[in-house]
Amino acid sequence: MSEPIRVIDSHTGGEPTRIVVSGVPDLRGGSVLDQMHVFNGELDHFRSAIVNEPRGWDAMVGALLVPSEHPDCDYGVIFFNNVGSLWMCGHGTIGLGVTLKYLGVAGLGTQKVESPVGVIEFELLDDHTVELTNVPSYRYRKDVEINVPGYGLAHGDIAWGGNWFFLMKDHRQQLELGNVRQLTEYCTSVVHSLSAQGIVGEDGKPIDHVELFSQTDNPSADARNFVLCPGLQYDRSPCGTGTSAKVACLLADEVIAPGEVWRQESIVGSIFEASAVWNEDQSRCIPTIRGTAYITADAQMILQDNDNLRFGIGKSESLQ
Repeated sequence: MSEPIRVIDSHTGGEPTRIVVSGVPDLRGGSVLDQMHVFNGELDHFRSAIVNEPRGWDAMVGALLVPSEHPDCDYGVIFFNNVGSLWMCGHGTIGLGVTLKYLGVAGLGTQKVESPVGVIEFELLDDHTVELTNVPSYRYRKDVEINVPGYGLAHGDIAWGGNWFFLMKDHRQQLELGNVRQLTEYCTSVVHSLSAQGIVGEDGKPIDHVELFSQTDNPSADARNFVLCPGLQYDRSPCGTGTSAKVACLLADEVIAPGEVWRQESIVGSIFEASAVWNEDQSRCIPTIRGTAYITADAQMILQDNDNLRFGIGKSESLQ
């Protein structure tokens, strides 16, 4: 039997995060991107054991706290879900900040963490509130037309916010929690259509997140969204990387001014406050996302040698 693996669970706006704080496998050092390549290539069974059934569930997002060689960072972080690793995770970073405070290894104030896509910064404002300064974000293509079989023509923007997104106002879907199954089917068809029609992110990167938007009657929010992630699960939070991609588009369209707050509501009603400012040449923006997270469990996971399902029940379906 392996040594127990300690995990801290939290949720950010309803979206779960499970951070592995001890029992992390040796990823042989280097940059966090280097370590992620080792994790993907050699330790996918560990990923599955942490987030998949019978210990986890499809919506669970995991994270490894790993060493960082970056001079500004005390930690590195690798995020992953039910089908693979993620380049970045905004709600998970908010959960990470609250987890570090819970563990007593970080106090209020600013922290820097190395991710596979670069250094990210977050400020812990109180025991539950974190403001994330995300990686530079931008819109790659505007108003891209696709034909979604069974649904017809639609349009959306391709944008980067730490993951690649197709952001859609033109979708004719009702963004209500009771419609999750239909929304999941629609977004899955969108991703398959993007792939079939050769529509990709910069450098040919696959677009593996779809984000739908609509108006909201919530006076505390500016819009409602539904985000489908790789692995065919919807984001219960407003999605940190998705909201970063959204404010990049809003800033480019001059819907919001630099520094102006945009309040993004999720399909379950939770809210992120977001804003963005341009970088020096206005080719990218720097988004900030503020949200709240709460600890839900402090647990030890055990992988027994005679358990044929100790490494989880793998998933074959993916949006990629």
